[in-house]
Amino acid sequence: MLAMLRRLALAALALTALPGLEARASSSDWVEAQGGRVRLVTSGEADAQGRIAGMIDIRLRPGWKTYWLDPGDAGVPPQLDVAASSNIAGIDISFPAPQRHDEGYGSWAGYDRSVSFPVSFRLAEPGKPALIDASLFLGMCETICVPVQARLTLDPAAAPQDADDSRAVEAALAALPRAEASDFRAELLADEAGRITVRTTVPAGSRPVELFVAGTDGVQFGVPKLKTSPGGEQVFAIKVLSRPDKTSAAIPYTLVSDQGSVSGTLVLPPR
Repeated sequence: MLAMLRRLALAALALTALPGLEARASSSDWVEAQGGRVRLVTSGEADAQGRIAGMIDIRLRPGWKTYWLDPGDAGVPPQLDVAASSNIAGIDISFPAPQRHDEGYGSWAGYDRSVSFPVSFRLAEPGKPALIDASLFLGMCETICVPVQARLTLDPAAAPQDADDSRAVEAALAALPRAEASDFRAELLADEAGRITVRTTVPAGSRPVELFVAGTDGVQFGVPKLKTSPGGEQVFAIKVLSRPDKTSAAIPYTLVSDQGSVSGTLVLPPR
């Protein structure tokens, strides 16, 4: 019931944010919200593959939180729509390792601190100018959740040598989980009706270990539950809440310990 009330409050308390100004800089203006403020930052110039590195910069006020790619029981995952942009074919958003939060009525994955989500903007025609006109939607929560909607506009080429922006984007990229490795990874151990089992490998002595999985391709999961086997393996049981039949799914995961974090993909075969 509390989770339902929380979702109703989230739907009812839509925030009116100031729209972004016309694109005139390589980073957008800040948009103020009840729980903090947000902006888009870019490093300016595209690379040889026609990609512009950037980030969603979220500054939270004390006591406020925001969400990961897949929040869990409740929450608003961040969304960035660039359809109104010029010469932007698409984007890829990356996420630093989240934290698990349990507030009694539900468990969710996110951040209780200011955070930056790296964004790679893919040019439709490399070598030609681009203007970014983006619509951002995310949730900020204190005792209730407030959806934040903001229009963020910028011209990546306006200040391509801005050292502060470049350092900020580099720092956001450096804060991402590393790629999975043979001594630090997760793998699918069993795929049963209504549940999957995932075995994790972490550097010796790592504690604690937390696993986050993101539903995709119509698959939804419950919170991973740690089960330690007699041999000392760290195994997670994860309830499958929904899953289309006869389709495979690539499930992003992030594995966190006191030795850092890694990200990878679990492949669920068709059933």
